[in-house]
Amino acid sequence: MSFQWDRVPLTLPSGETVQASAPVILSASRSTDVPAFHAEWFMRRLEAGYLAWVNPFNRQPHYVSLAKARAIVFWSKNPRPLLQHLDAIDARGLAYYFQFTLNDYQREGLEPRVAPLARRLDTFRELSARLGKERVVWRYDPLMLAPGLTVDDLLGRIEQIGDQLAPHTDKLVFSFVDVAHYKKVQNNLVRETQLFDRSNVLQAELNNPQRLALVSGLAALHRRWRAVNPAFELSTCAEEMALEDHGVTHNKCIDDALLLRIAPHDQALSRFLGVEPQPSLFGSPKAARSLKDTGQRAACGCVYSKDIGAYNTCGHLCAYCYANTSAQTVLDNLRRRDAEAEGILPSSS
Repeated sequence: MSFQWDRVPLTLPSGETVQASAPVILSASRSTDVPAFHAEWFMRRLEAGYLAWVNPFNRQPHYVSLAKARAIVFWSKNPRPLLQHLDAIDARGLAYYFQFTLNDYQREGLEPRVAPLARRLDTFRELSARLGKERVVWRYDPLMLAPGLTVDDLLGRIEQIGDQLAPHTDKLVFSFVDVAHYKKVQNNLVRETQLFDRSNVLQAELNNPQRLALVSGLAALHRRWRAVNPAFELSTCAEEMALEDHGVTHNKCIDDALLLRIAPHDQALSRFLGVEPQPSLFGSPKAARSLKDTGQRAACGCVYSKDIGAYNTCGHLCAYCYANTSAQTVLDNLRRRDAEAEGILPSSS
């Protein structure tokens, strides 16, 4: 039987009562950058206690109650707009951490609307100083090539960023771009950049020797970064390659163990994750049961969460993004934003 969140009755402002799912862990979001582009909407939904979400595959609308929500995983390339709201999130007793994607594809223009690299580095350090380095995970995601961008170039850019971030985070998570399986990605790389055409677009992917060369280089950097921060880890996101010999683990981006460390005394969260909170001199308890999200790819280690995002609503307009159909569609959708709407887009209400 497939996993299902609890269902609860939800009374809408109109007086109508509907059935809503009531997740414990929110993902905000794999589909869009909620902190960067939808922070005000998100805070209003926290206040309201519910939101509307549209299934991207069958376009069916659903209501999501936040009555049982205990944890949030934020995914962002620019969480700065959310920083002013962290006190309010803390006041609600919610556990949360950030998956902070910080790449350097400025020269190639692959992330045309992200903030300048120096500003993103400042935001990362500020967030880490506030929350602790364990709660700000650095992602270099995806790793990809382009004409004039080699494996050595990538390693050099990761090194420059990592030398600045190693004291401020406990983990680097990376994955390799998947172009062959996503027609949308191919179309966007060809249409939105001057780097690719139909003859070379698949060369954005690293082949196996290139992947191993890059991982070998990362392993050498890892040894240096651990001298600065002994807790520093390297992990892959939803990659099937076994890289343990290089000191690389398989990540859980929605991470039950991390949530238990962040909120060891949250009984509702601990029960959902299969443990009872037990203060210990030897660290936080580990989850006693598997909650692997079977709705994700086979190599994904994430536990179950409810993603609250929507495709075609992220204004960074990254050319490699699988979540956007086209830049014009995104810009049209962002013009329709309404922070008071039940869903990220008014049509989701």
